[in-house]
Amino acid sequence: MNVMMDLIVNRLFSKGINILLLESQKQEVQTTVVSTVQAVPAFQITTERLDDVPLLVAQMQHMGLAELLDNCFPVHGNWQGLSFGWVTTIWCSHIISEANHRLNHVQPWAQKRLTLLNECAGQSIVELDFSDDRLSSVLYQFSCDEKWYEFEGELSRNLIRVYSFEKGAVRLDSTSSSGYWQVTEEGLFQFGHSKDYRPDLPQLKVMLSVLEPMGLPLVTTVVPGNQADDVLYVPALERVREVLDCRGLLYIGDSKMDAIATRAAVVEGSDFYLCPLSKKQVSTEQLQTYLKPMLSGKQELVELYATDVEGNELKDEEGQPIVVGKGYEIEVELSAELEDKKVSWTERRLVVYSQAVAHKHKQRLRKRIDDGVARLLSLNERKQGKKHYQEVGELREAAEDVIAEYGLTDVVRVEYKQSQAERYVRGYGGRPDRTEIDKTAHLKVRVNKAAVRKKEKHLGWRVLGTNAPKEELPLSKAVLAYQANDSIEVSNFRRLKNKPLSLRPMYLQRDDHAIGLVRLLAICLRVMGLLEFQVREGLKASEEGLSGVYAGNPTRETRRPSTELLLQNFKDITMTIIEGKNGFRQVHITPLTTPQQRILELLGWSKKTAYEVFSAGTSRSPPETRQ
Repeated sequence: MNVMMDLIVNRLFSKGINILLLESQKQEVQTTVVSTVQAVPAFQITTERLDDVPLLVAQMQHMGLAELLDNCFPVHGNWQGLSFGWVTTIWCSHIISEANHRLNHVQPWAQKRLTLLNECAGQSIVELDFSDDRLSSVLYQFSCDEKWYEFEGELSRNLIRVYSFEKGAVRLDSTSSSGYWQVTEEGLFQFGHSKDYRPDLPQLKVMLSVLEPMGLPLVTTVVPGNQADDVLYVPALERVREVLDCRGLLYIGDSKMDAIATRAAVVEGSDFYLCPLSKKQVSTEQLQTYLKPMLSGKQELVELYATDVEGNELKDEEGQPIVVGKGYEIEVELSAELEDKKVSWTERRLVVYSQAVAHKHKQRLRKRIDDGVARLLSLNERKQGKKHYQEVGELREAAEDVIAEYGLTDVVRVEYKQSQAERYVRGYGGRPDRTEIDKTAHLKVRVNKAAVRKKEKHLGWRVLGTNAPKEELPLSKAVLAYQANDSIEVSNFRRLKNKPLSLRPMYLQRDDHAIGLVRLLAICLRVMGLLEFQVREGLKASEEGLSGVYAGNPTRETRRPSTELLLQNFKDITMTIIEGKNGFRQVHITPLTTPQQRILELLGWSKKTAYEVFSAGTSRSPPETRQ
C-alpha cells in the first residue's frame, strides 16, 4: 500500500502539486485508496441495440438465403471467417434497418452488435467480417451474370414453393437512377432519358419483373443508362420463363412494351400480354375511327366500377356501385416475323374511358387554351421592349407560331385588322413640321366552343391491347389488372431509389460494384415484400386489423400495413448483458409490446427469433476473438 501511496504522490508532484503529508494523513489516504479499490464492481455490464435486426434476419433465414448464397457463390480458398451467405444476410439487415448501403458504415455497426449477430448466425463473428474489402468481394461476386442468374432463379423458385404463390400475372417495368459518375464509352453510366428528371447526369437503368399480386421480384436486369426500354422486354420475358418454367402467364407492361416484336414474342411463347398501345401502334386518326360508333350511340358500352385495393367494388351512399369509366372492345388480326418465322394472332383492343383521366386532360386542355389566348392577345400590347406589329402579314405569322405551339389550330379563330392614325410631329433641327401615319396591326381571338366540346369528347380514352381470351380476361378485369400497378411503381421502385434501400445517391464508381449493389438491393426488396405479404395475409385470414402501430393514435387499425410501418415499431429495443465471475451471465431485453408480439405471431415462424431467445435470459456464448 505504501508503494501505491508513493505512486499517487509522485503523480501529483509531476503535475506541479506539492504535498506534505503527516503519518496520520498518510493513513487516511491509504484507507481511501483501499476503499476505492474494493468498490470496483464485480460485474461487467454491456448494452446492444436490437431494434428490427432479429426480425429481418429471421425473415431471411425463413427464405433460406444464406445457404442458397453459399451454394451459388463459391468463394476462394483464402476466404476465412463468416461465410459468404451470412455476410450478405447480415449486410442486408443493416441496409434495411439503417436505410444505408454505404460499405464503410457496416463494420462499426456490426462491432456494436456482436452478441446479437452471434446469436442470429449461430457462429463466431468479428467486426472484420464486414470490412470494406469483404463487402466489395460480395459486390464483385454479384456482378457475375452467370452466378447471379442461377441464384436469382433458384431463389425465386424456392420462394414460390415455400409461400405457395400462384403463377398468375407478371408485371414488367424499368426505371433509371442518376448520379455523379464518370462517363466512359462502354461503361454502365451513360446519359439518356432520365426518369429522375436529371438529363444532365449520367445514369444506369434497372428492369424489374415482378410476380403479381404481392409484387415479388423475379428477375432483375441492370443495363447502361442509354439503353432503350423497348429492347429490354424480350430478354426479361425469356428469363422469367426460365425461372417459372411454365406457359400461359399474363405479362403486363407499359406503352414501351407495345412493340410488335415484343407482342409477337409473347404470343410465340404461348403466353398473354396486356399493355396500352401508343400512338405509334394506334394513331390519333385510328382512335377517332374506333370512337365513331360510340359517339354516334351505336356502340354498347361496359361500365367500369370503382374498387378498393383488394378488388372489391365500392358503393356510394345509396348502395350503388360507383361508375368510374366505360369501354368496349374490337378485334384486330396481326402478324409479325420472328427469326424467319411468321407469328399470327388475334388481338383484342380494349377502348377504355376513364372519368378521372378525362377530367385531368380537360383541365390541361382548358389551361392550354387560356395560356394560348393570353399569349395571342399579348401580341397587341404596345410597350417598351415589345415588338410593334405594323403589317397584318407580320402579325399573322407571329400568331400562327403561337397557335402551333399551343396546339390551338381547330380551337381558336383569329381576326386581323390594321388601323392607321395621323400623328403630328413638330419640326426640329432644321426639319419642318410634318404629319406621319402610324400603322398598327391588331388581332381579335375567339374560342370555338363547339370545337372545344368536340375535342373534350375524345379525351380520357385509350386503347389497351391483349391476346388473352375474353373468358379469362374480360374487359373490366383487364382494366383492373393494368391499373393495379403499385406493386412495382410504388413499392419496389420507391423503396429501391429512396428510403429504405436508398440507391440514390450511390457512392460507388466501378461498374461491377454498381451492378452488384443493385442486385444486392433486389434481395432486400424481396425481404421487405415478403414481410409485408405475410402480415397482410395473416390479418386477412384472421379478419382483424393491426392496432397500436401508429404513433399518437394507438386505437387506429390497419389491415394493410407496410413493411416500413412494421419495422418502425421495432425501434428502441435494447439488450443488456451482465457478466461476472465463474461464468455468471444474464441477458435482459426491453419487453416486447403487444403490437410487436402480434406482428411476430402473424409472421408465424416456427423457429424462435433472437427476441424470444434473449427474453428467456439465455443466449449463446459470446463470440470468440479471431485474428
